Amino acid sequence: MARIRALEIKHFRAIKELVWHPSPGINCLIGPGDSGKSSILDAIDFCLGARRNIQFTDADFHKLDVETPISITVTLGDLNDALKNLDAYGMFVRGFDPATGKIEDEPEKDAETVLSLRLTVASDLEPSWTLVSERAEAQGLSRNLSWADRVRLAPTRIGAMADYHLGWRRGSVLSRVSGERADTSAALAKAARDARAAFGEEADGQLGETLAIVAMTAKELGIPIGENIKAMLDAHSVSFSGGTISLHDEGGIPLRGLGIGSTRLLIAGLQRKAAAQSTVILIDELEHGLEPHRIIRLLGSLGAKEKKPPLQVFMTTHCPVALRELSGSQLFVLRRLPEDHEVLNIGTSDGVQSTIRLYPDAFLAPSVTICEGASEVGLIRGLDQYRTANEKESITALGTALVDCGGGDADRPFARAEAFHVLGYRAAVVRDDDKQPTAAVEAEFIAKGGRVVAWRNSRTLEDELFQSLSSDGVKKLLARAIELHGDDLVNEHIRSATKNAKNLATILAEAESGAMSPESRTTLGVAARAKRAGWFKSVTWMEDVARDIVGPDLQHADPGFAELVESIFEWCANART
Repeated sequence: MARIRALEIKHFRAIKELVWHPSPGINCLIGPGDSGKSSILDAIDFCLGARRNIQFTDADFHKLDVETPISITVTLGDLNDALKNLDAYGMFVRGFDPATGKIEDEPEKDAETVLSLRLTVASDLEPSWTLVSERAEAQGLSRNLSWADRVRLAPTRIGAMADYHLGWRRGSVLSRVSGERADTSAALAKAARDARAAFGEEADGQLGETLAIVAMTAKELGIPIGENIKAMLDAHSVSFSGGTISLHDEGGIPLRGLGIGSTRLLIAGLQRKAAAQSTVILIDELEHGLEPHRIIRLLGSLGAKEKKPPLQVFMTTHCPVALRELSGSQLFVLRRLPEDHEVLNIGTSDGVQSTIRLYPDAFLAPSVTICEGASEVGLIRGLDQYRTANEKESITALGTALVDCGGGDADRPFARAEAFHVLGYRAAVVRDDDKQPTAAVEAEFIAKGGRVVAWRNSRTLEDELFQSLSSDGVKKLLARAIELHGDDLVNEHIRSATKNAKNLATILAEAESGAMSPESRTTLGVAARAKRAGWFKSVTWMEDVARDIVGPDLQHADPGFAELVESIFEWCANART
């Protein structure tokens, strides 16, 4: 069935202009709040939905400018024979080149045949739908899709009113899963004379196939509604119509009483069964009402892992679980630019895909700080906790996520930062200085607006801490190392770093005197970063050290180090400027 090949939105809510060529399968939109993600779903729904009228207000116009019309154009490909019928739509078929995304009014030989439907809303707030064709317009011809085609093409919207689809209403997913139709006239008359149970017995024969599909789908998705579900007159209904018939579980309880998550999951599964009729499904905040394992099940039901997508899905999310389960080719970042909007595909390069798996939350934040290793992540987290406890604003509230680059090559943090940079994220790198990155690589990152914070004078983070904190701070760092690892291991590392010239006892004696020599400070920095047994080389260890020791000691520390630390938090705060 038809798929959306192109979407063009003009002057609709926060969107001044947007042109997007979505994928034929999963299209998961992510981006900052109020960037327009939900408006994109609404635009598709308004343009393609089987509605004879929609209530628009002045607030739907970009910046309340009602003199410039709203225009939403959806171009549909993969058309069935009825939609390519020359007698019906011959003057309106167009050509689409998937390689370039270009749409030609005159269909070319090798181009896909498509139809473009446009919704226009002027200052009178009256919506108007029409097929787009320059050659038809030149001949004074105009037409809309037939109502029957509109109903078949209408997307399924899973949102706050999802339980609409659990009854046999016009356009509901139940009306699409099979060709069955209930003859309600006699039963509904009887229902007026309290015949709910009687209709339930009759409906089993009329809607048996649909009920079997629902029972099977619910079982596949792990939704406990029993096997002997029924179609009975809805106790909540106040009108005698198709909507009076709804799904009930084996105990006769309406399925509209299911939780939000179960309702969404069941409808998504049923839409999969109804894909022969309609392939487009819209889901805003897909995680709403679902636990992580059910989010995974929902994505699987929508075909997220299938090479040939059964549905074209447009969804929004702020859920790291969803990002971790999806491929970069299924994820799209929505960016709000000064004059228009753009949708950027995250992509499937090794660096990007691995980052999605490890740090999906980073793609949900406007700013990303790439840390060379776990120690830097722990340092920033711990200092942030200390600052927050002292009435400073948290970096998470400022929209900054932390990414652990995992050490390795000195250019690695910049490669990971570039994956975010090209998608419009603010990116910073916090790195050690013992291994220098390629100068050109770092310079290019800075030229693109990136921020680099590097420890000084070829130092690692451990070197900076032991050489920059006050004598009392160094003494506390040493005490914490002994607490974590014991006297023997700390002593062994000190002896190894000094080739047996010093040991823990001599260092402790210096610390007690309050006059630790620069050489001893250097020794402790080297000892603290021993391979495979670093004193604070984990996020948790360094987080605790930063919160309990480094933060309180910064006012007494070397001013150069304190300025470097402060610059990290200043960069985070500048996200709002």
